[in-house]
Amino acid sequence: MIIPTDDKRADLATEPLLGSSSELAPASEEPPPSFEESVAAGAGPSTAVQSPYSYYEGNLADSDVFVPPGGEQPPPFTPYQAEFFVSGDSIISHDRHLNQDGEALYRFLLSHAEIPPTFCVHLRGVHTESRTRMVSRRDNDGQYRTHHEHYTEEVVDFDFPIDIGQHISSGPVHWSVPDEEPAYRGKMYREVETGVFIEARDFEGMVCHRKRRHASKKEAKLEKARQQERWDRGLPPWASLDSREHGPAGAEIQHTRVLKSSQTLRQWADEYCASDRVLKEFTYEKVVYGWHLVNLQLAIEAAVKSTYYTGRLTVEFKTTNSKVCIRPDTRISRAISNKWIKLILVLLLIYPFIWLYKRFGRRGGGRWEVCGGAYALKSWQLVDLPPPFPGTARTNDPRVVYIGSGTARVVGLREGEWFQQWERTIRRAVTGRLQSTVPLKEPDETTSAAMRLDGYRRQEHA
Repeated sequence: MIIPTDDKRADLATEPLLGSSSELAPASEEPPPSFEESVAAGAGPSTAVQSPYSYYEGNLADSDVFVPPGGEQPPPFTPYQAEFFVSGDSIISHDRHLNQDGEALYRFLLSHAEIPPTFCVHLRGVHTESRTRMVSRRDNDGQYRTHHEHYTEEVVDFDFPIDIGQHISSGPVHWSVPDEEPAYRGKMYREVETGVFIEARDFEGMVCHRKRRHASKKEAKLEKARQQERWDRGLPPWASLDSREHGPAGAEIQHTRVLKSSQTLRQWADEYCASDRVLKEFTYEKVVYGWHLVNLQLAIEAAVKSTYYTGRLTVEFKTTNSKVCIRPDTRISRAISNKWIKLILVLLLIYPFIWLYKRFGRRGGGRWEVCGGAYALKSWQLVDLPPPFPGTARTNDPRVVYIGSGTARVVGLREGEWFQQWERTIRRAVTGRLQSTVPLKEPDETTSAAMRLDGYRRQEHA
C-alpha cells in the first residue's frame, strides 16, 4: 500500500499537548522558551507554541491541580489505620508499621488517647451460710447409707457497678515519668536516668542517649507506694506529694508542668522503633484522677452499713480500657498475646523457656512504660478574680477558693456532689439485693408524689 506524502505536514514535535489533532503548528527553529516565558505565555494569548495549559484558557490558580484528559485526581490523604484488637482492659497492636515508624506510632497513641477509659466503682456484698444436706455413700459391705453433711456456702447479697467515667470533665493530658523515678525504659527491669549523656553533642535535647542505671528494690518499692498514694488522694500521675502544688482537695492546678521526662513522647516512640528486641513492648497508660478515692470509699461503706447490712462488703474502683500496648509483628509475640495459646504453652512447659529468653536474652524482651494520658474528674483552674482584702466578705460561690498563687475555680463534678446524688440509690440497691453487670448511669429521682407535699423541698446539690 502506498501512503501519499504531504509537504505541508507539521513536525510532530510541535504538536500541541492538548487540543484537536487537526490544529498543527509549523515547526520553529527558535530555541524552546524558558520557564519564565512559558509561565508568561500561559497567562496571555497563545503563540506559535501552544501552552499545555491553554485547555484551561490560562485561568489556573496556584491551588488547582492539572488533570490530563483521561486521568483522575489523586486520592485524598487519609491517616494510617493500624490493626489492633482488645484483650481484657488493653488495646493491643502488632502492626508492623507501628514498630518501624516512630511518627506512625506517635499518631496511633494520640488517636487512641482521645477515647477516655472506663472508670467504675464496684460494690459487692456476700455472707456465708452453714447448710445441711443428705448424702448417700456406699460402705464396705456394698450397701448405701444416708447421713447428714454440713457445709458452708457463700451467698451474694448484691453485686453492681456504677459508672463514674461519664463525669470526666477534661483530658487527655499527656504526661511522662520524671527521670529520677524508676520506670521501664527499654529493659526488663526498672531504670533511673543518670543525667549523663552518652553523646556529647546533645546540648539541646535533640539526641537523648542518656546513661541509665538499674533501680534498686528500695527505690522501686518507694515508687509503688507513691503511685498508690497518688491514686488514693486523686492526684495526677505527674504530681509530687507536696501539698503546696495542689488545690484545696488535692486537685492539680492547671499551670503545673506535666511532661517531666527529658524526652518527649515522640522521642520515646523513636527509641522503641529503633530497638531490635524480639519481645519488646510499648505501653501507654490512661489514668483517671481528681477525686479523693479513700474518702469516697469510706462514705460509700458508711452508706451501705446504714442499711444494717452485716455481711462482707467490698468497694473497688476499677479502670478498664486503660492501656494501649504495641508489640512486634512476630509469631512468638502474637502467640503470647493470645491467652489460649499462652495457656497451652504453659501446660506444655514451653512458656517458662520463653520467659527466660525474654528476661535474660540480649535480644529478648524490653518494656517502655514512661508516658500516658490523664483524664480529670475534677480539676482546679486559675481565674482572674482578685482575692478578698482583709475584713471583706468572701465569695459565696463554693466552687471558688483563694490560694496562695491566686484564685482557683473547680471544674467538673466534685466527689461530694456525686455521693449526694447517689447515696439514696446505693442504699436502695443494697436493700433490694441488686445484681447487675451493666453499670448504673443515672441515680434515682425524687418522686412526683413527694413534690406535691406541703413543706417538702427537693434537696439541692452544691
